[in-house]
Amino acid sequence: MQKTIHPDSETLTRIGSSVRGRLSESPAIRRVPVEGAEIYTAEQFLSPVHCSHLIGLIDAVACPSLLAEEKDWEGYRTSFSGDIDPNDLVVRALDTKLSELTGIDRACGESAQGQRYNRGEFYHEHWDWFDTSAHYWPREKRNGGQRSWTAMIYLNTVDEGGMTDFVHLGLKVQPIAGTLLIWNNALPDGTPNPLTMHAARPVVRGVKYVVTKWFRARCWS
Repeated sequence: MQKTIHPDSETLTRIGSSVRGRLSESPAIRRVPVEGAEIYTAEQFLSPVHCSHLIGLIDAVACPSLLAEEKDWEGYRTSFSGDIDPNDLVVRALDTKLSELTGIDRACGESAQGQRYNRGEFYHEHWDWFDTSAHYWPREKRNGGQRSWTAMIYLNTVDEGGMTDFVHLGLKVQPIAGTLLIWNNALPDGTPNPLTMHAARPVVRGVKYVVTKWFRARCWS
């Protein structure tokens, strides 16, 4: 049987190899010991002052979170989110820091998105990569193509709940202020990795703030 050729797979293979090499050389980065996916963490990636500043930016723009196919998935994501000001000095510094860490051109990064989860709010199981057979793919193809890496930074330590749960890997990450969680959405051959399915579990006590940066195969627009 002929293997399916996925859009951007060659580019994602190249990006994956490059980022993998850079992260392996960084003493601040730790690879999470799971089979089948490339997931890394770094503690104290952002300072408390910068975390607090970003929380303020999120509160200023947060609206009910949407999905690419909202009409088919009502109630699947109950958080609040919004793109934070790309011209803010702290946001610009974060963009630069992530670009230097990964080696991915800043032009390939989507605008940083902030998310706020109040008590009881969640985001059920999903992938960050795009379904190239979905109706929205032509739009995303024009806007930079497939997502390569996801970088997520927890801005506060959640009192209880709110874990990032990689459901096929037996990995649950507890939100701790300033911690970076970064992973490759593709397999080494550049095809989407189904094992990167993850969920934001409900916050039981307190509130959860996250800033997320998605990188594309090509320049994002």
